Amino acid sequence: MARILLVDDEVELADSLAQHLRREGHSVDVAYEGNSAWELLQKPPAPPYDLLVLDWMLPGLSGLSLCQRMRQVEKTASRATPILFLTAKDTLDDRVEGLDAGADDYLVKPFELRELLARVRALLRRAAGPGEGIPRLQIGDLELDRENQVAYRQGRMIHLSQKEFRLLEYFMTHPGQLLTHEQIYEQVWAGEDPPSSNVLAAQVRLLRRRLRLPGSPELIHAVYGKGYRFGPVAEDP
Repeated sequence: MARILLVDDEVELADSLAQHLRREGHSVDVAYEGNSAWELLQKPPAPPYDLLVLDWMLPGLSGLSLCQRMRQVEKTASRATPILFLTAKDTLDDRVEGLDAGADDYLVKPFELRELLARVRALLRRAAGPGEGIPRLQIGDLELDRENQVAYRQGRMIHLSQKEFRLLEYFMTHPGQLLTHEQIYEQVWAGEDPPSSNVLAAQVRLLRRRLRLPGSPELIHAVYGKGYRFGPVAEDP
């Protein structure tokens, strides 16, 4: 799990993005203007965040100023916090200025959610360094290698399609929770037209079949009319 600071003065957009990032398993703080963001950045522990996602045009300190301040402070630090600009400033000169200020990546609004999440994953992997990629997830005898998008159960490798991987990752980052059909659509089919309930049910059946092994408990439990719950033992809805 990474600690992320998201700074954007579009409240509805910021809150929505924070929700999606939390569903990816991250801890997310949100600031809607530059001065409060800078206060959060100065609080211990140090470094306080694993990633900054910054809008450029903000009340108070601009995103560009925040980026420049961070890089100035980090001159003597052992690591630099990855910074992703998320902005409507879309000219080549804007991109160059943002990257020269110390940003690691630059994404122009409007954007596809899938692309944002992919860039977040890439920046976190890069920051982790060799041999320290995205942490594996483990529940009971099931392990998910998120770096290589394969699962292991009782030590046996299980190859997953992209949809199966995203579905399993979502389940494993929310063990024991009731995940509604709508939440699963938003996470697994982000940026796509939501599928029918039959498609989701079929995808879950395929994933169940891949995970099923003699002597191991069923992990995916349907909650009638609501969604699914993941874990070794089904809880009452």
